[in-house]
Amino acid sequence: MEGQPVQPAPEETPRNTNPANVGLELFGYVGIEAVLDQMRIKTMKTGFEFNLMVVGQSGLGKSTMVNTLFKSKVSRKPTGPGYEEHIPKTVQLQSVTHIIEEKGVKMKLTVTDTPGFGDQINNENCWDPIIKYINEQYEKYLREEILISRKRKIPDTRVHSCVYFVPPTGHWLRPLDLEFMRRLSKIVNVVPVIAKADTLTLEERAEFKQRIQKDLKAHGISVYPQEDFDDNPDDRILNDKIRDKIPFAVVGADKEHQVNGKRVLGRKTKWGIIEVENPAHCEFPLLRDLLIRSHLQDLKDITHNVHYESYRVQRLNESNRLALSPVNGLLGKDEVESDL
Repeated sequence: MEGQPVQPAPEETPRNTNPANVGLELFGYVGIEAVLDQMRIKTMKTGFEFNLMVVGQSGLGKSTMVNTLFKSKVSRKPTGPGYEEHIPKTVQLQSVTHIIEEKGVKMKLTVTDTPGFGDQINNENCWDPIIKYINEQYEKYLREEILISRKRKIPDTRVHSCVYFVPPTGHWLRPLDLEFMRRLSKIVNVVPVIAKADTLTLEERAEFKQRIQKDLKAHGISVYPQEDFDDNPDDRILNDKIRDKIPFAVVGADKEHQVNGKRVLGRKTKWGIIEVENPAHCEFPLLRDLLIRSHLQDLKDITHNVHYESYRVQRLNESNRLALSPVNGLLGKDEVESDL
């Protein structure tokens, strides 16, 4: 009609034509959720593997920390006030394996210690034996994987996480710390912690943590959990909170003490009991949750899908180049051109 403004046609709502993104309405109960119970039952029957490496100079409480994490005498090394540690002249890797069971779930735990790391006057290239060991585990898995008749379940000795113990100096990261984490973060999930954090005041601890975070950022060192591997916004929110706390300021103890009528894990000092599982005293609970309660499977997934995959691609590329080389009877570029 004349004199009336023309109304614009309503915009069509874009339709999602991708069947994968359209949720179908079910007529009734199907039972898809039961797959979670199936996975749980299978895991309880077969168990799973978790391989942890601890790195740091002697006297930082690595063995005690591992015992505290798993509430058992996991470390083969004796601990106590009367024990005097022998420092090897070179880095020597030592692994110990235990079967841990809790509420019907079995875990094959392998802990690898690195005695001698950072204990010498000249620590140049002291990370080489550690890098060699990690790559050897990738190689063992790769050799099993490429067999024509391979095992139904390939034994997994790959290192899923490397906890790096930073001395509580209260200053900056040492060149050794930076170089180690720079090299190792490319091939394994590195989780840095401030060892024996009870030797620092709360103010010193906070300042030291900020300096370490600045050092890591300035040198482009990406420790676990890496920002590049956050799968969704929920993961990013959770991991951002963890990244703000890293490195965790931890205290280890494998003895119980009586506090307010309760038995708690802690260290007794002349000032009182340092409760290792009390977030007000230290950040050990954050480390335990990251390694065991919230991110254990993610540590294994990133090891397999990122670090091992990178190694596998590199090795297969090397094998292809070797197969195509003139040494193996194939014509090189110059020979091909001369024949034309």
